[in-house]
Amino acid sequence: MTVDLAADRPLLLFPGDPLRPRPGARPGRRLGADPHFAAEAAAAQSAGAATAVLDHEALAAGDAEGAVARVPRDAGPVWYRGWMLPAARYTELSAALTARGCHLLTSPAAYRSAHELPGWYASFRALTPRSVWLPCAPGRPPERAALAELAEAFGAADRPRPLVVKDWVKSRKHEWDEAAYVPDATDTERLASVVGRFVDLQEEFLTGGVVLRAFEPFAEVGEARVWWVDGEPVLTGPHPDTPGLRPAPDLTHVAPAVRELGLRFVTTDLALRTDGVWRVVEVGDGQVSGLPAGTDHRPLFEALVTAGAG
Repeated sequence: MTVDLAADRPLLLFPGDPLRPRPGARPGRRLGADPHFAAEAAAAQSAGAATAVLDHEALAAGDAEGAVARVPRDAGPVWYRGWMLPAARYTELSAALTARGCHLLTSPAAYRSAHELPGWYASFRALTPRSVWLPCAPGRPPERAALAELAEAFGAADRPRPLVVKDWVKSRKHEWDEAAYVPDATDTERLASVVGRFVDLQEEFLTGGVVLRAFEPFAEVGEARVWWVDGEPVLTGPHPDTPGLRPAPDLTHVAPAVRELGLRFVTTDLALRTDGVWRVVEVGDGQVSGLPAGTDHRPLFEALVTAGAG
């Protein structure tokens, strides 16, 4: 990937193509953008950004220094656009880039705040389903008594209180009945069973611990993903899971919450509740949130270029 650096614009860093080895490179080193991000890289270049690649496989394996070996030195401000990273790996990436005279425009602390539910929940409390959480390690779900106590936050047992189980980043919505949905928060046996199955399926990828979220019924209009740069919505499109559905959410109450969160590059996923209220169902770091195919990406990268040069 060609790099054309200029002092007044940021570097956009994309994962390299894992199937295109660089001629003469050591084993495991790659060259060229991952095809999944090729259209984004082209849009970034069209918007005036400099681009470079990193070795995602090396980064995931803990070799951050090797992962950034082809990033130009002293490139200055950097936006990452790539695969989702655990917060610890993102911190290692930040340190490796700093050692090369570059700096990520989203700090490790900011990445964690947007990427993990406990970091963003307070700012969006009024706009998102009620949530409580309990830290736990991969393979070790919380004890049944601890889960029962946690579920008490959802009120008295005068009627069923359905819940959704997830970790601080991901749910298992495709295993809805066995590892995501609990019809009644007071059914401790069912709650423990779903949480246990969820933790089992997440394996070593469990992030942070277990989150319980109030279930809310949503209309079948699809989710919208909104991209925010420095507190302003710069792109609204469909969620990658439903690219054919393009709802237009009301952002009146969302914008103040995004600005309160105070992070430079984030996404919000919104769904329309059956009573007609738009709800924030997820917040994410914009660097690792997926863009749906068929969306014009240029406005996003134009905003990132402007913000990174400021």
